[in-house]
Amino acid sequence: MNILKFFTAGSVDDGKSTLIGRLLYDTGSILADQLEALQQSNRKNDDGTIDLAILTDGLRAEREQGITIDVAYKYFQTEKRKFIIADTPGHIQYTRNMVTGASTANLAIILVDARNGVVEQTIRHSYLVSLLGVSHVVICINKMDMEGYSEEVFNTITENYKKMAAKLNLQDITFIPVSALKGDNIVHTSEHMPWYKGTSLLDFLETVEVTVNQDLHYARMPVQWVIRPQTEALHDYRGYAGRILSGAFKVNDKVTVLPSGSSSVIDRIEIFEQTPEEATAGQSVTLHLKDNIDISRGDVLVNSSYLPQRSQLIEADLCWMDNKPMDDSITYFLQHNSKLSKCKIREILHKVNINTLEKEETHEFRLNDIGRVVIKTADELAFDLYTENKANGSAILIDGRTNLTVGALMFRAIVE
Repeated sequence: MNILKFFTAGSVDDGKSTLIGRLLYDTGSILADQLEALQQSNRKNDDGTIDLAILTDGLRAEREQGITIDVAYKYFQTEKRKFIIADTPGHIQYTRNMVTGASTANLAIILVDARNGVVEQTIRHSYLVSLLGVSHVVICINKMDMEGYSEEVFNTITENYKKMAAKLNLQDITFIPVSALKGDNIVHTSEHMPWYKGTSLLDFLETVEVTVNQDLHYARMPVQWVIRPQTEALHDYRGYAGRILSGAFKVNDKVTVLPSGSSSVIDRIEIFEQTPEEATAGQSVTLHLKDNIDISRGDVLVNSSYLPQRSQLIEADLCWMDNKPMDDSITYFLQHNSKLSKCKIREILHKVNINTLEKEETHEFRLNDIGRVVIKTADELAFDLYTENKANGSAILIDGRTNLTVGALMFRAIVE
């Protein structure tokens, strides 16, 4: 049974937490003690029914204000598939939290209030989905009950969104009219909208194809630990442990160690006490090579026939996540998988105006700003372009003064 990772996005009060609560409630995925606490809660809807948003509003500030602040992860499964949900904030102040929740998702659910249509936050979140390369997008036009389940309202919002989306790189878009409060088209198809001929949201989530980059060309494993027991029983044992980012490694594959460029052949693969012939993306493994090579934490084992990019000067998209503005005069740390390197912002190429999606000149980045920069690293990085291999094409920026993560990077090109 495969896993679908998806997240919800939308403007404040569009009903993200309620939609997730409805999914959990109507699929019977709520534990008995949760259900009892839900029924005893003081938070009720205007019609006296249970406020299902409580299921995901975990922080006290969220419950008090009725908004989502942090990313809340929920897990459930049906007979067809397992799901990991990230309920992300809608307020512009917490855009950085949304980027965190969206970074590993296969699918995005963007909610649009049927009363308001496409608004600024809809554009912002759609741009972020495009930037992060999320494969599938579901536009849930919510609160249809407040618009009399009008087909005309649904069609108007659909057309307006398509015009906006034409400026972005969104590949697979599906539109579903829903009412998270009433449960229309969430788990079961709605009797109130006979004009809608599509499936319910859950049916779509259960059947959408989950694509994983298993291209053998992109076999990449950052070394996290060199295992060298040096005991009498394991005198010659030398293994390189890590988690395979993408692709697959097989016994007798020729691999290259970066940045040194040394080559060898895989002699043995260990996963716990098993020695399989092949290991694939997502598995934590220990690789043994036929040659003794100087390898340490931060090095990367890759397929020798298809090497990644190597450079110290990289053009990247940047989402700024710190309350302090970016300071291009100081040195930051860049964390790329297990590799930590000093870096500086060499140049700011542009900032994106979320309202118009136009590129603008700027001399600084502030909280939640998104744009493109050129970064110079102290050490040569072995990376792929984000569009080709997301797992090895992204990194974070860390402020060494505070040890806070201040930016998310997506590598786009090598600067000649």
